[in-house]
Amino acid sequence: MTESVRNVAVFSLGGTIAMTTDPTTGGVVPALSAHELLAAVPALATSGIGLKVWDFRRLPGASLTFEDLTALSAAITGVLETGDVDGVVVTQGTDTIEETAFLLDLYHGHEQPVVVTGAMRNPTLPGADGPANLYAAVLAAADPGLSGAGCLVVLGDEVHSARAVRKSHTTSPAAFASPACGPIARIAENRVRMVGGLPRRGPLVGAPDREARVGLYTVTLGDDGALLDVWDGNCDGLVVAAFGVGHVPERLVEGLTKLASRIPVVLASRIGNGPVLSDTYGFPGSEKDLLGRGLISAGDLGPYQARLLLHALLAQGADGATVRETFTTASTR
Repeated sequence: MTESVRNVAVFSLGGTIAMTTDPTTGGVVPALSAHELLAAVPALATSGIGLKVWDFRRLPGASLTFEDLTALSAAITGVLETGDVDGVVVTQGTDTIEETAFLLDLYHGHEQPVVVTGAMRNPTLPGADGPANLYAAVLAAADPGLSGAGCLVVLGDEVHSARAVRKSHTTSPAAFASPACGPIARIAENRVRMVGGLPRRGPLVGAPDREARVGLYTVTLGDDGALLDVWDGNCDGLVVAAFGVGHVPERLVEGLTKLASRIPVVLASRIGNGPVLSDTYGFPGSEKDLLGRGLISAGDLGPYQARLLLHALLAQGADGATVRETFTTASTR
């Protein structure tokens, strides 16, 4: 065995990568431990990388909570502060990988990369991609060239930044992409090959110290705004996933103006790729009109990312001015 020269911590959360068939239901459920996942990748034994393993959760990606991820972030920080590891790998279900990666990045203040990976095909299927993804993620986490990159997502031998990555297909093994900029690196011949610069890091947010509820309202054709009333008094902040560059039907303007006078309301685009504009369109319900009424621009952050950032800020007790300032800084590349 090659002598270990780099060390990586692996945290398993469950998900498709860790699923096997339930004999009662016939469906697949999270059952494999972190050690069992690693045992399915024999190439790791000769990689020269030492592994420290935590079987942290066994949940589908859809069932992960803010509490789970806050606890995971604290555990990662504790491991990194020992100085014994050069990077971290998190395995989980792909349903929420892009959200997990973005949220962990908000809490991650260390130089060692945190790499999130999973699988699109569970271990019972031909061509299961979990072992290859796990191997590539460990290589990325151990690579000195990714120091300072923050949180990353690795699937299909591609390395994506937490800020840019999107799950773009429900079943394809090539489901993960970065539409705005492409991957920052690829894995080939057992090493990381950079194809772009390291991503710009987003804001660093402290661990939550209070409860916060942030809603996500997606605007649709013919929307009369009646459902906005459901959020009034029931959330601490709201993200609006608007049409195009930040437009809503005129019928929503009054309700959004009222909400923005009470809580932070962030204007994002439901497209999830490209920025909200600020000063191009001027009709009622346009981006210029809404921002003038007190809504906060998400810039180029997608609605899911904007919700996570707003939740993290409000859970830290940030006031409206701090929320606006942070979004202004975070939403421009």
